[in-house]
Amino acid sequence: MCLVFVCDEEEERVLGSYQAPGSCPFCGGAVVATDVESAWRLCFLPVYFHTKRRFHCASPLCARRLVAYRP
Repeated sequence: MCLVFVCDEEEERVLGSYQAPGSCPFCGGAVVATDVESAWRLCFLPVYFHTKRRFHCASPLCARRLVAYRP
């Protein structure tokens, strides 16, 4: 007997972005927060939804992804 699962890759959809408080530690530019929803699918049916908040520098010269550490 052979059991095969067809899984799609994780799909990501941007829900919104806005200016976050603080400044970039590398260049001093503004920080932008983006809310992203990801969905895992099994046989084209959504199984799991997860919302992430990503931070990145808004300066075109820097444009680094920033990581927020929680205590």
